[in-house]
Amino acid sequence: MLFEKYKQVSRFLFTFVPLKIKYRDVWIFLASLQIRVSQKRDFHLKMKRAATDIVIKNKKASHYYEFIDKYIAGIKLTGTEIKSIRMGKATIVDSYCYFKDGELLIKGMHIAEYWWGNLNNHDPLRERKLLLTKKELRKIERKTKETGLTIIVTKVFINDRGLAKAEIAVSKGKKEFDKRESLKSSDANREMDRARKIRVNY
Repeated sequence: MLFEKYKQVSRFLFTFVPLKIKYRDVWIFLASLQIRVSQKRDFHLKMKRAATDIVIKNKKASHYYEFIDKYIAGIKLTGTEIKSIRMGKATIVDSYCYFKDGELLIKGMHIAEYWWGNLNNHDPLRERKLLLTKKELRKIERKTKETGLTIIVTKVFINDRGLAKAEIAVSKGKKEFDKRESLKSSDANREMDRARKIRVNY
């Protein structure tokens, strides 16, 4: 496909460019064009690989909630929203999910405006639809009708195909005693990790 484009360009040059320009100049131009195309392709591949490292976490969720069931859902996004997420410009600390007309929506998820978006930019705090199977939606909706259960967004990430995904959890709010136990457990885990690192270094 790319070679055909080069042939078309060269045919145009040989037809309309004055004959005083040598063949060598034409092929230099085509070679530079090929380099620019390959550089642009490499840049987009690097951006895609870097985006797969993006994981936006709700660090407070595990402190305040006990997770009962977890699901991975797609997110219906605009073009500027997915570009901002690939740059890590989003927060889910104050977000939660709720059902409306049989659809599951995220509320409170902040995605910063894309700096090249201009007039086509999005509303940073708009509600966004989650994409799950009908079976999963029915199961989640049935569980949330139980007393005290809510749906929390635990993390948002980019998968290997470059698509944004959300990990959501059907959760139950923790009591003060449970929160203290979680803090003790996390502190103990940090101490164990620190001791393990010191042992490895020595």
